[in-house]
Amino acid sequence: MYRILIVEDDRGIAQAMKVQIEAWGLEAVCVQNFRNVLAEFAVSEPHLVLLDISLPFFNGYYWCGEIRKISKVPILFISSASDNMNMVMAMNMGADDFIAKPFDQSVFIAKIQAMLRRAYDFGKSVPIFEHRGAILNTGYAT
Repeated sequence: MYRILIVEDDRGIAQAMKVQIEAWGLEAVCVQNFRNVLAEFAVSEPHLVLLDISLPFFNGYYWCGEIRKISKVPILFISSASDNMNMVMAMNMGADDFIAKPFDQSVFIAKIQAMLRRAYDFGKSVPIFEHRGAILNTGYAT
């Protein structure tokens, strides 16, 4: 089961995201200690991070940079600060995508599923060999 770390200081929004994520059979963990998001990241070992820009103590850009120092886990920024400059900054800091608040729940889940699929399902290589136009897929079982 995929685990998603929600780094959102608005408890109502964080809880709503958690409920939506869990409704799709995924595990969701909400950060409690905004002074040390990295410690909660390390403990939860998430497959995906949902990260707001405006947070107490340090902003999302900071935490994105800190996570990128130790992990290649997909990061999806979710913020109401959705002007082009914030989107560019998020991507430059290491984010994989950006969703503007308020967001449609179906788009929210679709983006999460797409990021997980690309990062983990497509990451597995299929043993395929090609020689003079003939293709052999050694991973295919009938």
